[in-house]
Amino acid sequence: MREILMVLERWYAARVPFALATVVAVSRSAPREPGAMMAVGPDGEVVGSVSGGCVEGAVFELAQEVVESGEARLETYGYSDEDAFAVGLTCGGEITVLVRPVTRARDPSFGAVMASAAGGEPVTVATLVEGPAPRGATLAVWSGTAAGGLGMRGLDTAVAADARGEPALGATGLRRYGPRGERREDTVTVFLQSFAPPPRMLVFGAIDHAAAVARIGDFLGYRVTVCDARPVFATPGRFPEGVEVVADWPHRYLRDTHTDETTVVCVLTHDPKFDVPLLREALLRPAAYIGAMGTRLTHEDRCRRLARAGVTDGELARLRSPVGLDLGARTPEEFAVSVAAEIVALRRGGSGLPLSAASGPIHPRGVV
Repeated sequence: MREILMVLERWYAARVPFALATVVAVSRSAPREPGAMMAVGPDGEVVGSVSGGCVEGAVFELAQEVVESGEARLETYGYSDEDAFAVGLTCGGEITVLVRPVTRARDPSFGAVMASAAGGEPVTVATLVEGPAPRGATLAVWSGTAAGGLGMRGLDTAVAADARGEPALGATGLRRYGPRGERREDTVTVFLQSFAPPPRMLVFGAIDHAAAVARIGDFLGYRVTVCDARPVFATPGRFPEGVEVVADWPHRYLRDTHTDETTVVCVLTHDPKFDVPLLREALLRPAAYIGAMGTRLTHEDRCRRLARAGVTDGELARLRSPVGLDLGARTPEEFAVSVAAEIVALRRGGSGLPLSAASGPIHPRGVV
């Protein structure tokens, strides 16, 4: 997401028109979630994706038409049994894509929106799908202000009120209103897209495995911090650019650091004098994932020490140790893949089994 935002900022700053395609609705086994974006810019340059490749060609052509006409378009793509060569999703799903033109004259607040999203500031963009203003009109909403409009003051007020509740949750999807913002009617359709701050990944223990975990965490969109009590190892040069590196006692750093239900904690210190006070602190606070490196014997010893330190069985049940899925990993990079796979499976509700050994849809709905 950050990569596409950077490109959009560049195009917008250069004052060149481009088309922004956004998935606004999906059904069945669609490959991308609502909010997935693809943009077509100068000289046919493309960034992002709306379907993983199935309908990108058709969306590309539609985007060029939208830039030329200056009018937004709404199209639905799905699999066709009658015509095997029809443009659609071979996975059997269906996606609805809104393609709108973006120019400085049409979207004076677009640059500020992209800068806020890229910088991690919560912002929600409401885009009119059907309603009193031309399709594609937008209303950008920050915590204390709003810019743009959807055609009627009452509608703007209602949408802004709803949007201000979305950024913290990262909620994205269609909402329906009356023309003046009435919530019991459905004559107006608005797509709310929230850009929430990236979730945090806290990696403790500045070892080679930590560098690999930090790299894949950054790739997955986390804001990564690596912490180690040993300054000789906690040096920025040992880690990917953009990863924060802190020299401090792990439990002390975590005690003074905000975590929430999206935070990932990876404990790779592999030393009781670090592990026990750190995990004791971690297991008492909100986090999406708490994993610790070590053998099964190390895990058993660590659990005994944590129990003596006052950690309850219920709190210990949150600990994922040995960390990662069983991939037979040996190298730091393979280890990082196993950890990332466990994090993604937990976040998305996956089983961790090979898809060839499972049944049912491979793109389950309703899991964020």
